[in-house]
Amino acid sequence: MSMYRNVFPLSALIAQDELKLSLMLNAVNPGVGGVLIRGEKGTAKSTAVRALAALLPEIEVVKGCAFSCDPAKPDQYCPVCRKKAPAAGVLQRQVRVVNLPLNATEDRVAGGIDFAAAIKNGCKALSPGLLAEAHRGVLYVDEVNLLDDHIVDVILDAAASGENRLEREGVSFSHPAAFILIGTMNPEEGELRPQLLDRFGLCVEISGVTAPEARVRLMIEREEYDQDKASFCRRFEKQSADLARQIAEGRARLPQVRVPRQLRGFISELCLENHVSGHRADLVIEQAARALAALQNQPQVTVDHIGRVAPLVLLHRRRDAQTPPPPPPPDDSPDEREDQPQSEQPPDKEQQQEEPRQVPPAASQDTEEKSEPSRETPPQPRNADDKTFEIGATFKVKSISATKDRVSRRGSGRRSRTRVSQKQGRYVKSSFANGTGDIALDATLRAAAPYQIERRSENGLAVCLTARDVREKVREKRIGNFLLFLVDASGSMGARGRMAASKGAVMSLLLDAYQKRDKVGLISFRRQEAVVNLPPTPSVELAGKLLADMPVGGRTPLSAGLAKTYEQVRNYLLKEPTARPIVILITDGKSNVALGSRNPVEEAMALGEAMARDGRIKFIVVDTEEPGMVTFGLARRLAATLEADYFKIEDLKTRELVSIAKGWK
Repeated sequence: MSMYRNVFPLSALIAQDELKLSLMLNAVNPGVGGVLIRGEKGTAKSTAVRALAALLPEIEVVKGCAFSCDPAKPDQYCPVCRKKAPAAGVLQRQVRVVNLPLNATEDRVAGGIDFAAAIKNGCKALSPGLLAEAHRGVLYVDEVNLLDDHIVDVILDAAASGENRLEREGVSFSHPAAFILIGTMNPEEGELRPQLLDRFGLCVEISGVTAPEARVRLMIEREEYDQDKASFCRRFEKQSADLARQIAEGRARLPQVRVPRQLRGFISELCLENHVSGHRADLVIEQAARALAALQNQPQVTVDHIGRVAPLVLLHRRRDAQTPPPPPPPDDSPDEREDQPQSEQPPDKEQQQEEPRQVPPAASQDTEEKSEPSRETPPQPRNADDKTFEIGATFKVKSISATKDRVSRRGSGRRSRTRVSQKQGRYVKSSFANGTGDIALDATLRAAAPYQIERRSENGLAVCLTARDVREKVREKRIGNFLLFLVDASGSMGARGRMAASKGAVMSLLLDAYQKRDKVGLISFRRQEAVVNLPPTPSVELAGKLLADMPVGGRTPLSAGLAKTYEQVRNYLLKEPTARPIVILITDGKSNVALGSRNPVEEAMALGEAMARDGRIKFIVVDTEEPGMVTFGLARRLAATLEADYFKIEDLKTRELVSIAKGWK
């Protein structure tokens, strides 16, 4: 236990019984398949995983093996141990808990060619990665939902096959990689890919304790631990020893635990009733029930064991029997006369029916960059006829991304795939040296190979390199975007619940932007001007609050909205020249207030045509005009002048809006 001396004891955790049980089940039976720990920040997720490491028993490994081969299973030896294992000897050590950093490269995870061996000895040798270290141990991923997709693919392949196959940089190698996968995540920051979610055997939802006495006790114990770790751990030494003994004895008893045939039928019926897909849930319930029986020193599985572990297995796999019915349509307000373009009809005063306000639940988040209140434009004064509409139903959005280009960028996020100028991301190709220092060894050796005979190295190295041979890696990863919402808040938007539906769509995209680590901005236009409700900021929570409080009423200064939008985007591009902002304009296209002396509609179209010349900006127009006998089609015309993707307001409810940012021409 020396590797994990003085870690916070598992037995000292207050509450979190489900979390403790799930970890111990995996410790007894790795066949359970790991555990996903979902919960809010500060609920001891990482602390519990580190505490488990101190309880795991020692294992025997082939001495000097980088892949922790089991001496008792020569048929599973790595290629190195097949040659030397009998003479290498046996070593006992504690099970490892390997932490996988979020910024780990594919080379670090899966392994890669050993640069030093290639240059000095001229041989192809493997430099083992984290999957090699995690074999027969635990692979722990904090904030697993934030992993890059290419790293997720590597982990999925290894977890599914129990083997890591490396075919890259001239190296062809495979080694066993069987590990317990433990991940933690905050659901507010985005969900997992279904393939990775199903790979976790168990799932635990945890939250902070609510009893005041327990919270006080938690503070006291944490303070005592920080002041004297060794003394605090000694207080729980007996409880920790008991847990370690239970795990060791449970592992020894596990092969003898039986599952009665009739209970296997019960497991299958349970999974069918919960409409799980596939058969993994059945297998995991059986393995978890066996582990629980072994922990409790019982020779066979009972219904109680199955009932105890089933919620942990089904939590993230349970599906509804059928798609829930759509929400009822909002009550139609009396027919109203809307703002009409000045060229068509003078505006009349809108007769609007007020709807109850609803503030969306705030998504708590940690952000390094906060919005600057001093930059925000003060809200417009409200008149007696101003109305505030609720936020309509939100929905889960589809993928929003921009196609790749050849520009290298810096940043983080989870939306658009791009080349990066950092030593992060997936290695996709090589290029001539450009100063990044990220050497592509395979390409460098290939470039130098034809000249080795004439160079005849005199420094004892097997390979002689020159500056012209050096190649560097071109990497790709996902980064966030800047989404700027331009919302028509004039009186015509209050008719028949159009503003509620529009707010619902904007809120859905804001929640997606939070998960993808985007920056967002919000501009509204009404009466005589456009207002920057929120300048570029990562604070989606603030954007949601401003959206909920956005009033509706007055005339439609579309030209002012377009001008303010371009001003904001231009300023953002001055700070971030490589950015690709996405502007989402929600309007019916009507305009009855001009910036100058021109017709308001024609002025707006001219502004749109000028803005379209800036190819760095992606525009989307969502038409809020309702279908009827007479329609003006001005939003469609505006989309054409902006060279924007065009959608009708009805498409917001059918999830069409969320595919709007695909494809850069």
